[in-house]
Amino acid sequence: MSPFTEFDTIDGYEYVVVGSGAGGGLLAANLARKDHKVLLLEAGDDQGSNLNQQVPAFHFRATEDEGMCWNYYVKHYATEELVWKDSKMTPKGILYPRAGTLGGCTAHNAMITMYLYEHDWTNIAVLTGDTSWELQNMRRYFERLERCECLPHGTPGHGFTGWLGTNRADLKLALGDFKILSIITAATTAMGHKIFGLIPDSVSQLLGLLFRDLNSADPQRDMTESIYQLPLATSHGKRNGPREYLVDTAKKYPLDIKTGCLATRVLFDLNFAVGAAPKASGVEFLEGRSLYRADPRSIPSESGIRRHVRVSREVILAAGAFGTPQLLKLSGIGPKDELQKFGISVVKDMQGVGTNLQDRYEIPIVSRLSGDFTHCTFGKTGDPCLEDWDQQRGPYLSNGLPVGMVKKSTKSDADPNLFIFGGPALFRGYYPGYSELTTADKRHFTWAVLKAHTHNQDGTVRLLLADPRDVPDIDFNYFTTSPDEAENAERDLDAITEGFFFARCIMDDVLPSITGLVEEESPGRHFASADQVKDYIKNEAWGHHAWCSCPIGADGDSKAVLDSRFRVRGVSNLRVVDASIFPRILGFFIVLPIYMASEKATDVILEDNGEEE
Repeated sequence: MSPFTEFDTIDGYEYVVVGSGAGGGLLAANLARKDHKVLLLEAGDDQGSNLNQQVPAFHFRATEDEGMCWNYYVKHYATEELVWKDSKMTPKGILYPRAGTLGGCTAHNAMITMYLYEHDWTNIAVLTGDTSWELQNMRRYFERLERCECLPHGTPGHGFTGWLGTNRADLKLALGDFKILSIITAATTAMGHKIFGLIPDSVSQLLGLLFRDLNSADPQRDMTESIYQLPLATSHGKRNGPREYLVDTAKKYPLDIKTGCLATRVLFDLNFAVGAAPKASGVEFLEGRSLYRADPRSIPSESGIRRHVRVSREVILAAGAFGTPQLLKLSGIGPKDELQKFGISVVKDMQGVGTNLQDRYEIPIVSRLSGDFTHCTFGKTGDPCLEDWDQQRGPYLSNGLPVGMVKKSTKSDADPNLFIFGGPALFRGYYPGYSELTTADKRHFTWAVLKAHTHNQDGTVRLLLADPRDVPDIDFNYFTTSPDEAENAERDLDAITEGFFFARCIMDDVLPSITGLVEEESPGRHFASADQVKDYIKNEAWGHHAWCSCPIGADGDSKAVLDSRFRVRGVSNLRVVDASIFPRILGFFIVLPIYMASEKATDVILEDNGEEE
């Protein structure tokens, strides 16, 4: 039976939430569970029964599954000369996979659920003067949302009754393949832990190291460099996230989920007093299948049915770092000159909308071995690993990335700023068809070097057209060379280069008697000097965690789109709760900070209503 409700009307709601991902999906469910009448608008459909969504190891396939993918094409640089140095460049731009489905990008991500650094929250508190963002308050939101399934009940700093199941990456992938185990052993040794070969005592020592808690509440955790199993959002061997929370909530509480509905603009009450803030009163949307042109199934001639929903309390935007600034601008909130260029009536001239776009940099080192890793065939007929997964065992219970290393570069301001993780796959970044090549053979291993807390804040999201079905123009402006930022860009580049050589050295130290010949395939050993590697990084780096395009900021900051309570400045009854809200990148991975911010937004909204948490 479908959990979704048929609609007779589209009024009578207190809240409308646009977007069902990590921010909006969670918030809509939480408000409904407090007995508020909520309408959730999602432009995609529900793919919850799709194996590419369910099976943790199929996350690569999920990003290009036409049932759920939205294909944005972005620029990394402003000039044609620079953008075409990237081998992944296409005439449309560089593929940036997003998900148009119930649950948003939590339906296709790699499920890594890593706690951020405590000072990340403190920075927001200092910036805004709002002490509720302090780390002492924020940790409780993680504990509230988590349902930890891999640690003893009561472990400090963790939650055990929340909506999000968490587990560790399954080490069966490593223990069942001596080649992978040899690579992990080399990585552990490189991190300063002495592991001698693959004798039983050494393997036991290795497991003891890997079993340590990456999301520990230990005060020393943020400063510790080590190797860990990855914490994942899985439960009973399946991906879990907002989609499951929403479906369960809609069965029991006043939540209506409307899929196939593309929000086109925020509606405002025009009867406000002179000098008063414009008041958001609802949302206009188009009802129809695959209406947004990032959807590969979109048909230009299908325009959908235009509808309105009016609400008695608030409009909450959670369309993501690309979608939210686009929707605000289409609604008349954004830089005045840009809006007037497209004939959009200005509701609020706000220069910060669609600026400050950020991402962390990632670069691969791809090696080819002389022997196969595994007998898995990734969904092809007779796949033994899929049969095992169906019985809740085997390597598909995990995301295929057995370990990750937290490392501090010599260019770090304070805490570790590199995350190096890898698995048996051929992954050079995102381009059309990449997911098929990722697991096309069984002889590649990729280390990905991720640079956290990047300094670049110069990315932009701008309108291309006033048509809400069209995608915006997205430029991340990598490694900016502006005089004010050139030094910081070089620090980012130096840090990634350091991580690159570290990962390369790991592959130099694997046991050839076990792995056979190991050949670096990408970029290749002819990239030998630091300058050559830096050129490779500048040309080939990518990201897929877009943040910060509608940031929270201080009073008086002309670029601050939101106040510390998620409210759009200068407008009433309108909030934003998604990846766009952060002033700077937080931690290594994006999803947990959004979850925690959404839990906080729940409390803030209820508090503003005069309700207890």
